[in-house]
Amino acid sequence: QVQLVESGGGLVQPGGSLRLSCAASGLIFRRYTMSWYRQAAGKERELVADISSAGSSTNYADSVKDRFTISRDNAKNTVTLQMNSLKPEDTAVYYCNARRVISGWGPSDAWGQGTLVTVSS
Repeated sequence: QVQLVESGGGLVQPGGSLRLSCAASGLIFRRYTMSWYRQAAGKERELVADISSAGSSTNYADSVKDRFTISRDNAKNTVTLQMNSLKPEDTAVYYCNARRVISGWGPSDAWGQGTLVTVSS
């Protein structure tokens, strides 16, 4: 069974920083694209950032570009989201995602249970 466990969420003031971590198990971590998604109250889940299996390529939502940084450590099976200059609009439950495309079978996804980030003064 694939397990993704997020940590690092909490309450932070606007302009502050927070670092989220995701620990993965039950998979060959280096084979998977890793992503962070978030879902705010009353809104759809959206992609925040992703990073390729080798860590050579990253992608960010326009709303977090230049403020958030995604990284991974394939030796420790972890992916991290460093969040700086946080805004109230960043308040959401943040989810870790692991994805792999298998030839002839399509994509395979695994999700963590999420960690709540609240940005408020």
